[in-house]
Amino acid sequence: MKNMQAGFSAMEMMVVVAIIAILAMIAIPSQMGRIIKEQVVAAIPLADIAKEPIAASWKAAKTLPVDNKEAALPAPEKVVSNFVSALEVKDGIINITFGNKAHPKIAGKILSLRPAVIEESQIVPIAWVCGNAKAPDQMTIKGENKTNVPDEYLPHLCR
Repeated sequence: MKNMQAGFSAMEMMVVVAIIAILAMIAIPSQMGRIIKEQVVAAIPLADIAKEPIAASWKAAKTLPVDNKEAALPAPEKVVSNFVSALEVKDGIINITFGNKAHPKIAGKILSLRPAVIEESQIVPIAWVCGNAKAPDQMTIKGENKTNVPDEYLPHLCR
């Protein structure tokens, strides 16, 4: 009678461990990009506190606030969250600076939210253009885009 061995040899186990390690090395960087993108998405709602006074200023006087003070907001470094170290209003543009618990790849980077308006009809609500995105048809984007977050970490609507 022949003895049948059940189980795996040490060599077979080492091959399986090596394959799992290679797959993990491929998966980890893609997961890191997803985590960074989620941090960018999580930071964007903080800009909502600045959108309302900017839109009100445009609707009332067809002007945009020049800074946080004119928008009735605290100093830029006082408007913070887990992933944001400053929120600055400059000529109606909202510049979000990443910091605090943000991933080092975006720490210190800026994401701009720019107002898009219809010049001859200030009653039309402002459309907010995120990052490098284009303005809606027949609308004009105001201000300079200071976005320097790499495109790979920007949500689709900000590219």
